[in-house]
Amino acid sequence: MTYIPSIDLLKRFMAYMRGEVFPEFFPAMAAPKELDLPEAFWPEVPAIKRLVNTDVDAMLHNDPAVTDRGEVVLSYPLTQVMIHYRTAHMLYLLGVPRIPRMLTELAHSRTGIDIHPAAQIGDHFCIDHGTGVVIGETTIIGSHVVLYQGVTLGAKNFEYDEEGRPKDLPRHPILEDHVTVYSNTSILGRVRIGHDTIIGGNVWLTQDVPANSIVLQSTPEIRIKNKA
Repeated sequence: MTYIPSIDLLKRFMAYMRGEVFPEFFPAMAAPKELDLPEAFWPEVPAIKRLVNTDVDAMLHNDPAVTDRGEVVLSYPLTQVMIHYRTAHMLYLLGVPRIPRMLTELAHSRTGIDIHPAAQIGDHFCIDHGTGVVIGETTIIGSHVVLYQGVTLGAKNFEYDEEGRPKDLPRHPILEDHVTVYSNTSILGRVRIGHDTIIGGNVWLTQDVPANSIVLQSTPEIRIKNKA
């Protein structure tokens, strides 16, 4: 039978991870010994720490409203979701069942940001505001990518096997380095967004985009009339 830890145990584990990643802001804690994780995970904690700190750096670089590093660590949803995701992703790579998805769902419930633990995300990743962001299982994201609230990196359709079950095939977007996606945009299917591209807000995108592009939705006509 697959081991299923309690939610309280996972929360204590993430409290330990917060202390490891940000010792200047959170007290050091012992890892909960009753959590059954592979020994290969523990040497990877410094790598997780390095990556999450690059995400904090990305927020500092991209948001002029930030006053200092502590503000990002203590109050921005990016920090919480990326500690959970990067920990969960490492456990996923090590073949740990269930726990990776449980960890990302804990972050989802607290931040409104839904990242599948199998998604691949490079360093210096920034989600500004964040509510409603969805990143699907086979998504690949490069370095220095910025997403705003309401962005969906999802699948357009599925293929089914002979028994009617959806096939687990690559079906989510690839975002190369230095891509920015503005709010409420959906990028669907196995499409590639070339490096240094900007995708404007409220765009529905289901095709490849070459590098160094700007993608904008046609501006609707705005009419302002006197109520009288």
